[in-house]
Amino acid sequence: MKGFMGSKPVANTNSGNSSGGVDTLIGRQTEILGDVRFAGGLHLDGKIKGSVSTTGDKSATLSVSETGAIEGDVHVPNLVLNGSVIGDVHATVRLSLAAKAKVNGNVHYRLLQMEPGAQINGQLIYDDGTAPPPALTHHRTPVREQEGNTVVELENGGRVNTA
Repeated sequence: MKGFMGSKPVANTNSGNSSGGVDTLIGRQTEILGDVRFAGGLHLDGKIKGSVSTTGDKSATLSVSETGAIEGDVHVPNLVLNGSVIGDVHATVRLSLAAKAKVNGNVHYRLLQMEPGAQINGQLIYDDGTAPPPALTHHRTPVREQEGNTVVELENGGRVNTA
């Protein structure tokens, strides 16, 4: 694949994508407000204010050019980034950060390629795909006894009598 805006060539990250190309292009003058779900290849020259994820396509690739920007979390198998992301990045197969890439958020990756000049302001977290998703937790405020009954006070101000 050619590099972005005159940068060095970037390795092809379309593992398994038979077309090897872009199915959807979001132009430089386009701004999307809301979440985006895609399959195949998505190239972003514009801006997305919302999360970006795939529809389950395990070979999907998101490429973000130097002018592209995302304000939201990104959950994709393959990401080639030369623009900016404000939010967490989850690349389950491969993440390629070109020289002008900027990430303000945590980066979860399996395979990482990073050119000099790329910036990450957050944690790098290796994900080999074997860890289960985090468990749900429930928060309870202190329990108090009231005339032999147990009263649980909920976060929203409500109360439950468990008698």
